[in-house]
Amino acid sequence: MKYFAGIDLGGTFIKCGIVDEAGNILQKDQIPTGKERPYGEIAADMAALVRSLAARAGIGEKELCAAGIGAPGTVNSARGVIVYSNNIHWKNVPLGGAVRGALGLPVFVTNDANAAALGESFAGAAKDYENSIFVTLGTGVGGGIILGRKLFEGNRSAGAEIGHMVIRAGGEKCTCGRRGCFEAYASATALIRQTKEAMKKDPASALWKLCPDPEQVNGKTPFDGLRLGDKTAERVIRKYVGWLAEGLANLANVFRPDAIVLGGGVCAAGDALLLPLRRKMNRMLYGGTTYAPVPIVIASLGNDAGLVGAAHFAQQRSGN
Repeated sequence: MKYFAGIDLGGTFIKCGIVDEAGNILQKDQIPTGKERPYGEIAADMAALVRSLAARAGIGEKELCAAGIGAPGTVNSARGVIVYSNNIHWKNVPLGGAVRGALGLPVFVTNDANAAALGESFAGAAKDYENSIFVTLGTGVGGGIILGRKLFEGNRSAGAEIGHMVIRAGGEKCTCGRRGCFEAYASATALIRQTKEAMKKDPASALWKLCPDPEQVNGKTPFDGLRLGDKTAERVIRKYVGWLAEGLANLANVFRPDAIVLGGGVCAAGDALLLPLRRKMNRMLYGGTTYAPVPIVIASLGNDAGLVGAAHFAQQRSGN
């Protein structure tokens, strides 16, 4: 059996796991990132965490084949460099080389959403599919594209920015500076905004009983209203599902994956989201669903997707 370290770098925590070649996590833990520190100190902490977890798993350092890192932002995976990351305020940071020097192992770095996509493909909801697209609905819309069980990263690893295709020209302003991006309509942030706007227009809505303070609205609120039969909540969900279906249909028509995997807290709504979403997207699929259907499934690895995917990225890139 071969073993790999998977590291998920976040703005608040560094998560790490020791993962075997089948995608099983033997040990995992997390430590504070301390992103205000020099990157060399963060790299040293990553190496120390890998060593500690390997020891706890009963794995000798020589049994570890490689380490993979999923990091936020634009990553040059060929060089192991974080080109730009807004989350941790880094530019042109050679993280792969720094961790390699501290750990004494081959280290490979990719974008964190790409790592999560690879994790779901290798050991999660998409493990039975050769080609899949992972879309996560959170603060923004992120994800990754898997073709032939390998990441599609685009030119200099800067591609697959799923959230920033425009689905409504001249629409809502996106954080990227463009208008009408998928992210501006289908993220959890967008759903919260849409719910607040609908509540302001309808003071009689049951949503006010569920959430008297609009600042406490979250992605669950409109689905709770829907279960109460509230018409305003129903309209919010119908419009949101429509925007989400538009973006997913675009992805499906371009790549025609074997499946689309959805992640993020919004997916906790279950069938209240999935059933109308599948119906809407299927009506938009080029050529229909008879010949090449595209099922929508829910991600299964949760917060472990990134570290499992980072470990598998290292497994693929190291040739092990």
